[in-house]
Amino acid sequence: MDTKDPGRTAQLELIIGARMRTRRRQLGLSQSDLAERLGVSFQQVQKYERGANRVAASTLLAAAQALGTTISWMVGEEVSGRDDDEDVFRALSRPGALEILQAFNLIPDAGTRAALLALAREMAINGSA
Repeated sequence: MDTKDPGRTAQLELIIGARMRTRRRQLGLSQSDLAERLGVSFQQVQKYERGANRVAASTLLAAAQALGTTISWMVGEEVSGRDDDEDVFRALSRPGALEILQAFNLIPDAGTRAALLALAREMAINGSA
C-alpha cells in the first residue's frame, strides 16, 4: 500500500472497520467481547469499526482469528466478483441493519416481504425530502 496517499489509507481503515463490525455482529459478539479477545478497550474497537484508528498488523491478525476469517477478507482482498461489496458492508455495518436483514429473511410470505420493502423505500424517500 502507498503510505504517501492518506486518502487510500483512510479508505482501507473504513473497509477494515466496516468488515470488522459486520462480522462481529454476524457472530453475535458485543464490542466488549471483541475487545476482550483483542486485549483492547471497547472504545478502541469502536474507533476501529468507525475507521478512526489504524489497526496494527498484529491486531488485524488477532481480529481475523477472533472473527473466524482471514486478513485478506478483512482488508477486502477476497473478492466475490461484485464491485459494490464495500457499499454493502458499509450499509450492513449501520446499527440495526443486520437485524433488519435477519428479520426480513425470517418472513416466510413473499407478499409480506414485498410490502415491507415497499414501506422501507417509501420511508427512505419521504425521510430524505
